[in-house]
Amino acid sequence: MARVVPDGWETMEADGPLRREFETLAVLAAGLPDGYTVYHAVHWTNVERSYAIYGEVDFVVMNRAGHLLLIEQKCGVLMETGDGLAKQYSGKVKSVPAQMGRSADGIRNKLGRALNGQPMTIEFLLFCPDHQVRSPHTAGLSPDRIVDASRREALCAWIGQILPEGQDNPLAARVDRFLRDIIQLETDASALVGQARSMVTRVSGGLAHWARQLDFTPFRLRVTGTAGSGKTQLALAEFRAAVDRGLRPLYVCYNRPLADHFTHIAPEGGSVCTFHMLCDQMVRQAGDTPDFSAIDAFAQLVARAGELDVPDEFLFDTVIADEGQDFAPEWRDLLLRHARPEARILWLEDPMQNLYDHPPVELPGWVRMRATSNFRSPRAVVRMLQSIVPPDVEMEARAPVAGAEVEFLVYQDATQMREQVKEAIKQCYAAGFRKSDVALLSFRGRDSSGLLGFNQIGAHVLRTFTGSYDPSGRPGYSDGDVLADTVFRFKGQSAPAVVLAEVDFEQLGDREIRRLFVGATRATMKLVIVLSERAAAALLERI
Repeated sequence: MARVVPDGWETMEADGPLRREFETLAVLAAGLPDGYTVYHAVHWTNVERSYAIYGEVDFVVMNRAGHLLLIEQKCGVLMETGDGLAKQYSGKVKSVPAQMGRSADGIRNKLGRALNGQPMTIEFLLFCPDHQVRSPHTAGLSPDRIVDASRREALCAWIGQILPEGQDNPLAARVDRFLRDIIQLETDASALVGQARSMVTRVSGGLAHWARQLDFTPFRLRVTGTAGSGKTQLALAEFRAAVDRGLRPLYVCYNRPLADHFTHIAPEGGSVCTFHMLCDQMVRQAGDTPDFSAIDAFAQLVARAGELDVPDEFLFDTVIADEGQDFAPEWRDLLLRHARPEARILWLEDPMQNLYDHPPVELPGWVRMRATSNFRSPRAVVRMLQSIVPPDVEMEARAPVAGAEVEFLVYQDATQMREQVKEAIKQCYAAGFRKSDVALLSFRGRDSSGLLGFNQIGAHVLRTFTGSYDPSGRPGYSDGDVLADTVFRFKGQSAPAVVLAEVDFEQLGDREIRRLFVGATRATMKLVIVLSERAAAALLERI
């Protein structure tokens, strides 16, 4: 089976013109061997609001060697003119060979520049599943480059003849990156920690494209974006771009789990850490050993780091602050002094995810960019949150997958709460999610959680953070079926199905809304909220 980029298309429903593209994509995915990769933009509207990859190109097939076949699909009846095949659009007749030629030349020129003139192979194919070409020799294309209605069932076999599977070639990795850039995809850095399948591809929407088109000096960009808007995708794109230019980037966030995950997906050549890890590195480099047994250990650590001069090895060409809403104001200067004078600096934040009540950091004179589109959370989750967030908080539901409606399970006491958690996990499994797709998140902190003290809930063995790290710095987890953690630790990550449990409060105040916001927006497909009777009374009357 061929690899498809981007993934997730199997969960989509389409009608109208897109339905035919989905049908072809399914044929290509199932009919081509695993040595092929199929690139498409069927269900991901890119920043130009187009479903084509480039110009009129609907699909690009790449073999193991990095050679390409561009496929243009023309549904409906075509016109056979003296100048070749043509199709009518809004009263205008357009030449199909001319369209294909322009698209092929565009990709060939762009790819040629990306490969620095390295030899490449680009073939093309017209797929017209509804039209049988009567005069193939006057169609304006070579007959062996047309798959019409008479042989549409042999599409994959025809592709194999034009573009053999080939042998592995390092060129394929460079072509792959080029095509992902054209479709404008970035790796989603907010995925389930520690899972082999945690790398999913998504359209970066606006941030990873538009923010990197900005050009001003000095580059000081403050991005205020809602959950799922692509802040961490932008961070990864900036980090990767710096490494590709031979520069040293620094990525700093607040949460250790997010730093651990970013380390796992980011290329080598830069530094990734939390703010306190950065302070710890500074102090140890100076020959001191922090005393973490002290009551105010972290405050002492920050104060000691602030007393030190920044050595050259702690200066960076790009500095990215993620989760900026969780940074104390006094940390700002301590972090920014690690940037070289000519460095690019980005500050990424979402005030609705401020769980530690820090006041906003002042960044006078910085260019500010706002992103209100949530591409990650199910639309039903966004609708629920829109009904409870303050009026000045803008958030648009832009996820390409509708997802399921939010489910609420109410409990009276701790015993019933555990029973409802079992039921919630069962519902996730019944909906088709695998054990590795589900994350159980406590609304409470780890020390006050009555749920995370259990190793098992019913038949479900919990997989929890052990507090230890392996020699590579990766966090250790206990053996279990369902990842269980707190909203605080899981911030900046996501899972296909989320059970948000131990939700309990008397009044739905600002702090409770922010915590609900963070927990709910971790889900990419399904959200089940397990809440107390009094919390249900306060929440459900608002939504």
